[in-house]
Amino acid sequence: MTILQANRFSSLVGEIYDAAANPALRSAALEQVSNFVGGCAATILSRDAAGLSIEIHQHFGTDPRFRQLYRDRYVELDPLLDRHLHLAADQTVGVTDVMPHSDFVATSFYREWVEPQGAIDLATVALERSDARTTILQVLRHRSRGTVDEAMRERMRLLAPHLQRSRIMGRQIRARSHTVDDLADVLDGLSTVICLLDAEGRVVHANAAGRRLFADANLLAIVGDRIVARNTQTDKIFRSLLEIVSSSEIDSAPRRQVGLATSIDGEHYLIHVSPLKREHHLSRDIAATVLYVQRASMVSSLVPDAIAAAFRLTPSELRVMMAIVEIGGVPDIAAKLGIAETTVKTHLGRLFEKTGAGRQADLVKIAAGFAAPFVQRTGGGNDAV
Repeated sequence: MTILQANRFSSLVGEIYDAAANPALRSAALEQVSNFVGGCAATILSRDAAGLSIEIHQHFGTDPRFRQLYRDRYVELDPLLDRHLHLAADQTVGVTDVMPHSDFVATSFYREWVEPQGAIDLATVALERSDARTTILQVLRHRSRGTVDEAMRERMRLLAPHLQRSRIMGRQIRARSHTVDDLADVLDGLSTVICLLDAEGRVVHANAAGRRLFADANLLAIVGDRIVARNTQTDKIFRSLLEIVSSSEIDSAPRRQVGLATSIDGEHYLIHVSPLKREHHLSRDIAATVLYVQRASMVSSLVPDAIAAAFRLTPSELRVMMAIVEIGGVPDIAAKLGIAETTVKTHLGRLFEKTGAGRQADLVKIAAGFAAPFVQRTGGGNDAV
């Protein structure tokens, strides 16, 4: 191989691996493979061990009609397809390894499928082989180039391991991509806001609940790629939580921090900030911190029942606790429930005793911990509650 050919080979190998990450490049890469080895058409295909099915993964230079004919009829007449079962994965097989070329041109496979495409010969090399399936690269040789020669065999042999690894890498990338997509779908189904921030506090990803929260902009909003609070109290809480979490990276003791904030329309929210484990040598634009935001409000009937069971609350105590979450102050609770303020305070004292809380804000945090994690939908509409 000349220096020019070696440089071309090196460049082609790079294109093959680029195609693993970008499927749009695969057809062009296969075309370059065909040209480099001296072919006029190339196909990557696989056949199951029982010979019952064939799958064409990629192709270059073949007419759709001939691909369909190959599937329907000529796959059974291809003299090379099953020759790789007992050979090394990167060993090239040509027609003359199976039969004299003069016999090959007399076959219906040649006369009806190979020759009408302007080809005179073909060669194959196995890319992957298992008990269930064999995958090969099939290259047709144009009549103007003559029959398959040793240079073509050698080039196919050299490219085979790179094509094999590229296919494996492509599957791994697709699997990881599907996992990421599935995870995003799961996060979008949660009612809790989940937002990933990088080391500089920039937003890396937000789930559907987060996007709705930022669009409403009553508690937090996004300006550029950063989160900003809509009032001074929330800003103070949010910034202090981020600072504490940031400092935990230095002393290597990751801590989850929680704060209670109120939106400009009076809604109460729990803000959780927690550092993510990551290697310090990694890029600073990957996720480093996760932000959770949860509205402190009563949800389905199951949630109050769970709180009552957990802390052995009486129905009256449970009503007061839920009213603290929904309403807030003692006078407002008394007016809403139609009871005296002293009665509310009595129940409040019992709630502190049973739950271990010391403040009303702590009761809100406890109740929020029993919130259903999934987006709840109203009867026939599409609005999440």
